[in-house]
Parts: sequence; C-alpha cells; structure tokens
Amino acid sequence: MPDQNKPFVVTDRRKFTLDGEPRPDADPSPAREPRPEAVAPQPQATQPPPPAEAADDQDLTGPTAEQTDQARNAYQATADRLDTAIRAANPGMDHPPTMSFDQLVQSVYMSAVVQLGGSTPEGQQPQVDLLGARQSIDMLAVLSEKTKGNLAPDEARLLDSALFELRMAFLEITQALARSASTKAAGQGPAPGRSGPSIVR
Repeated sequence: MPDQNKPFVVTDRRKFTLDGEPRPDADPSPAREPRPEAVAPQPQATQPPPPAEAADDQDLTGPTAEQTDQARNAYQATADRLDTAIRAANPGMDHPPTMSFDQLVQSVYMSAVVQLGGSTPEGQQPQVDLLGARQSIDMLAVLSEKTKGNLAPDEARLLDSALFELRMAFLEITQALARSASTKAAGQGPAPGRSGPSIVR
C-alpha cells in the first residue's frame, strides 16, 4: 500500500532551546490560555501561617492545662455514656474494669505471646511475627525504663517477669528458626511429624 511507504516525520514544537533562547523555527502562534475548568482549585488555609520571626518564639510545650482538662472531661463523659448504653443493651452486665498498670502490662504481654506463636492451636504450625513481637517487648522495656522508681513492688515484679519471659521466648523462637534454616540449607528435611515455627513477616 502506498500509505505505508510514507516517511514518518517528527516535528519539534518546543518554543525555546535548552539555553532558554527562542527557537528560530518555533511556531509563532501564541500560547493558548488554559481553560478555567482545567485550573486546579488552590486549597485555602484555615489559618494563615505565623510570621517567620514569630515562629521561633512560639512555645511548643503542647496543649495548655485547660485544654487537657477539657479533653479529659469530654472523653470521660463520652466513655460513661458508652458504658450506660452497653449496660442498657445487656442487662446484668458488670461495669467494665478500670484500666490499671497491671492490665496495661498484661495486654502488651499477651500481644507479644500471640506474635511469638503462643496461641497456635495444637497440631498446627506456629505463625511467628518476629518484628511485631520485638516491638511489643521493646514497648515494655521503654515502660520499665520510664517508670523506674515510680512503681509499687508488685507492679515492678510483674513488669520484670513479663520482660524476662518474653525475652527468653523470643530467644528460643529465633534460635529454633535459625536451626530450621540451617537444616534446610544443608538439604535435610524436618524430622517426621515435627514442624517448626514459620515467620509471617
């Protein structure tokens, strides 16, 4: 076909050279104005930014005592309404226990146990989230460091015991995973009827 033999022509429509000079062979037609609907609306700031000299003088200590009190009171009122609604929908239900330091430690402890595969049903291969478990253990370590000298003896014992048990379990799991990896690298399969933990991430 004759149309297939026509040469392919590329036209350079740039108006300027790389140095910013007008190109002599550029199309002299004026640039088209953008259509109004093609211009993206500019977001409006809710507050004007502070002047540069004022930004350095700002006190960045967080909310005021009044703001903190208002937030705490509003939160407590909402939580009380939620408790009332739950008890109304569930007659005879006990009031939920008040959060305590012991419950906080136990909550993070149980999260780490699950991440280390401790809640795996018998007969199934444990799924281990090493990074998540490490984060939970480090969270308790930060709590221990920041509350040192401010805990009751029972609270300190609970936190120390939780950290000790979780760190030992973490070491046991990582060593088991290392042994499993070296066994696979040596070309040996796992022992019959046994399956080690597997990492989920």
